[in-house]
Amino acid sequence: MDLFNSALGKNITFVRPAYFIITGFVGIPNIKYYYVFLFFVYIISVLANTAVMGVICLDHNLRTPKYIAVFNLAMMDLLGNSVIVPKVLDIFLFNHPQISYNDCLTFLFFCYLCLFMQALNLVALSYDRVIAIVYPLHYPVKVTHRFMISLIASLWVFAITVMLLVVGLLTRLSFCQSVVIKSYICDHGPIYRLACNDYTPSYVIGWIVIALVLWLPLTIVLMSYICIGYALAKLATVQERMKGFKTCTAHLSLVAIYFIPVLITFTLGANIDPNARIINLSLTMVFPPMLNPIIYVLQTREIKESLKKLLRIITRYKIQKVRFKK
Repeated sequence: MDLFNSALGKNITFVRPAYFIITGFVGIPNIKYYYVFLFFVYIISVLANTAVMGVICLDHNLRTPKYIAVFNLAMMDLLGNSVIVPKVLDIFLFNHPQISYNDCLTFLFFCYLCLFMQALNLVALSYDRVIAIVYPLHYPVKVTHRFMISLIASLWVFAITVMLLVVGLLTRLSFCQSVVIKSYICDHGPIYRLACNDYTPSYVIGWIVIALVLWLPLTIVLMSYICIGYALAKLATVQERMKGFKTCTAHLSLVAIYFIPVLITFTLGANIDPNARIINLSLTMVFPPMLNPIIYVLQTREIKESLKKLLRIITRYKIQKVRFKK
């Protein structure tokens, strides 16, 4: 229990600053162009994810358990980028580096909630693929609307609980010296390292969260694909194996795009250069939400067909409208 005395002690007076200062990149010229680049990534992300969500809502053929998870991923991507990018632009392009203590913790909560929910959502999609390929006859029974909604809701509750614990431990820290956060957001590691009292609980929970919300989901996804690979290997022809594998390519692409940079960032921790951490973390948080819907549109036949059908309906409607005016 001594480990958590600084976090849980009742008679300790905590020094909380009025604000933090977020530095962003240090010593890199013309860095504002990078933030402008993030803005264009954000615009594409908003349009693409809104389109995917709209297609799923409008097409009754896509109202399946799998697309409940895809819709949640698109919503999570849209929310995540909308939390991060506008605030980052306000801080660095409009020169408002100061952020109040409470706003900073709220910003941190939603940034990491969205980041972690992306990983957990990939677990839900991997479960869908395992049952579809390994137990195809049981798929309608094991992957129902009710089950998928319950699974997604459970993942939300888990992620929110974890982030409340993370933020709660940060509120038990005293900041009596520097208030300068060497990151581009209110970043967990750079914040707790500023504390002038014992930050061991925040350090420990940081590694526990990385294990639970990043390494464990990645392990589950990898194990699911081992099962899928074993099931595909038992198929008689190469054509059947390739057909089964093609149904997983979109999900595999999302897994690689998300996990590789985020695990590099969080595994290296304080050993990574601040500028390198900012680039890695910003691309991890902003790029996958832009690429996810594009990958699903390009690699998922159902969404491509649904988009074509909707575009034909819109085009036909516009033609009829022009004729009516004439």
